[in-house]
Amino acid sequence: MLKNIKNTARHTVIYSLGNLSTKLIGFILLPLYTKHITVAEYGVLGILEITIMILTHILILGQPQAYIRFHNSEEYNKKSTLFTLFIFLFSISLLVNVIGQHCSSILSSYFSKPGEFEIYFKLCFYIIPLQVINNLFLSALRAREKSIVFAIGNIIRLGIVLGFNIYFVAFAQLGIKGVLYSYLIGDSLLLLFLLPFIISEMIPKFETKILKAALHFGIPLIFTSLAGMLLNMGDRYILKLLVNYHEVGLYNLGYKVAGVLNMLFIQSFSLSLLPMVYKMYGKPGDKRYYSKMLTYFLFVLFWAGLGLTLFGKELITLLALNPDYWSAYQVVPYIILGYIFSGGNYVVSLGLYLKMKTNYVAFNTIGAAILNIVLNFILIPQFKMIGAAIATIISFMTLYFITYFVADRYYKIPYENLKLLKMLLVAIFLFVLSTQTLYFDVWLRLLLKAIILASFPFWLYIINFYEQVEIERLRAGFKKYCNIRIV
Repeated sequence: MLKNIKNTARHTVIYSLGNLSTKLIGFILLPLYTKHITVAEYGVLGILEITIMILTHILILGQPQAYIRFHNSEEYNKKSTLFTLFIFLFSISLLVNVIGQHCSSILSSYFSKPGEFEIYFKLCFYIIPLQVINNLFLSALRAREKSIVFAIGNIIRLGIVLGFNIYFVAFAQLGIKGVLYSYLIGDSLLLLFLLPFIISEMIPKFETKILKAALHFGIPLIFTSLAGMLLNMGDRYILKLLVNYHEVGLYNLGYKVAGVLNMLFIQSFSLSLLPMVYKMYGKPGDKRYYSKMLTYFLFVLFWAGLGLTLFGKELITLLALNPDYWSAYQVVPYIILGYIFSGGNYVVSLGLYLKMKTNYVAFNTIGAAILNIVLNFILIPQFKMIGAAIATIISFMTLYFITYFVADRYYKIPYENLKLLKMLLVAIFLFVLSTQTLYFDVWLRLLLKAIILASFPFWLYIINFYEQVEIERLRAGFKKYCNIRIV
């Protein structure tokens, strides 16, 4: 089991490099955006980015997940499966692009600056098909456990998008258009990079049998993706509707800082999760592997999330050159906690994937998304962006527990729930403790927060979190490290 966990961790680390590169785009460019783009314009950009993500996930139709599911199946040919899904998604994306280009002028007429928004929409409808195809190809690399190629491709995209963003926004002064041009160029070149690795994995044979099976598996995931996107990002639309773009801009910045936990840890882990889970299914020790995976994964999320929470204000002050953005730090702790429950949901839903009950994944996510929308309309008028953040926590927490109990009906996994509760309580205790440093000198405050953060695993030791075998392995690893340092 330890070997499999190490293998999962290794791929997760490599995937995190690719995901980190994606997240770094938004992070590294924050000083650039906050200098050249107003808070309201940053809110518009946030809405456009979310719209691209939502439409992309809808048009994907769950096919990348279907390919991963069927990759190890002896019933279907891997190469004809990939070709069939590629042709299908390419055709759908091309059709949507043509329709979108013709409808851009109509859509833009509903906004205050129709000329500018028409250009925004046209660029978005070019970006979306590229991201759909890239998503399928990247999933093919995941299925083959080609995590290094996956990471290299995303790092190349990072460099390209960063370079063109600096030119278009800082020098050409194109604002939001410059950001979208950069995404278009970056996604185009990523596709060119991936093609040589993918072409050899396809044979020109379109099989309707494969497509039917893939759609049967993937269609419920369309609703899962859509509901998931609305659950993660729909609050921006409601904030704009009930407040203004300025509040959206602040909330979007706070979400980006908290989103490091999502992109660096949760999304990276999810990329390596399903291929390993399917390989382990039915083998000796599979359920213990799934159980320990949740415990170790949430250990990382709680510790990393606590770090982002403690230093969220300092990060935003450092990254945002315009003081108008600084109040965004207030939403970071709420969103972090929501993301931790979201990460746990990936693991507790495994029983539904293993038993091919993806319709329940969709039902659960849709229910949580509806709850999130209702809570946003209730809380935002009174609490503004804090209300949206509280709605996020409640919705993800509800999704976690519903998924846990539904999945348990079809495939029982003995998760270590008492340990998970201990981590939650220790993290909350340390966060509350850190609030007492608010009025200290900045350097003393940073030092005390660092000590509080470092104490997290030691508090867990005090309350008997670790098993004896885990303590022994930690001691052995520490001794080995010390011997290497001495040598």
